[in-house]
Amino acid sequence: MSEWTLFEVFVRSKHGLNHKHVGSVHAADTTMAIENARELYTRRSEGVSLWVVPSKLITASSPDEKDPLFDPSDDKVYRHASFYELPAEVGHM
Repeated sequence: MSEWTLFEVFVRSKHGLNHKHVGSVHAADTTMAIENARELYTRRSEGVSLWVVPSKLITASSPDEKDPLFDPSDDKVYRHASFYELPAEVGHM
């Protein structure tokens, strides 16, 4: 018997625009992963959209990298939105 793939499950709720990670499922393929995710995470109509992603395809930063990775670039003022003058056509920003 071959091992099933571990999939990470993301659900977009009725009230939100973003998909949120809700857990994981094991499945033989993507079709089964969607079905398993639906059964486990949206049985009470909690969502309007599901994403399933093989866990091995997800790359994430380490919490140890937080400071150098997310440290603001204060020395690069040209990256700040306040550096640019907005045209009149986009005055709503």
